[in-house]
Amino acid sequence: MTKVYLFLADGFEETEAITPADLLRRAGIDVCLVSLNDTVAVTGSHNIRLSADAVFAQCCWDDASMFVLPGGKMGTENLEKHGPLAELLRNADNKGITLAAICAAPRVLGRLGLLEGKQACCYPGEESNLIGAQVIYEPVAIANGVITSRGMGTAFDFGLALVRHLCGAEAAEAVARKTVYKS
Repeated sequence: MTKVYLFLADGFEETEAITPADLLRRAGIDVCLVSLNDTVAVTGSHNIRLSADAVFAQCCWDDASMFVLPGGKMGTENLEKHGPLAELLRNADNKGITLAAICAAPRVLGRLGLLEGKQACCYPGEESNLIGAQVIYEPVAIANGVITSRGMGTAFDFGLALVRHLCGAEAAEAVARKTVYKS
């Protein structure tokens, strides 16, 4: 079964977390929202508090199909400070597990050396942090097991790209129709 883990660190951009999680769940994908805090409570960049499904330290990643990183300036900084997450992402890349990041969060992948030789995009001004990547300026970049996107305004495109990657074009089109996206 397909399982996606979406990581929430204090300061995450709410739309960049909720929109992909919602679209993936609409496609029937099991999504686990993971708090990097010691509790399930996480506060977004606009002071919206969410309750995650699990705490990082309590998770087992054996069933992972994809790891997703939402952005937000402070959220991305907190993702970068989490050493166990960095180790998990490196191991996932070695195992061929898909990595996805939006807004400033692709810099986490870039600074870990996980974008080398791949096309990637990010929030304007973060391009220098996509170390080794071929930077493009499309809403979403998909390259060899890594999916990146530019920001809050591309969250729907990003979420649908994740659905398309895991379930195929037909499933992504069905979710887009049901949500009246670009009708």
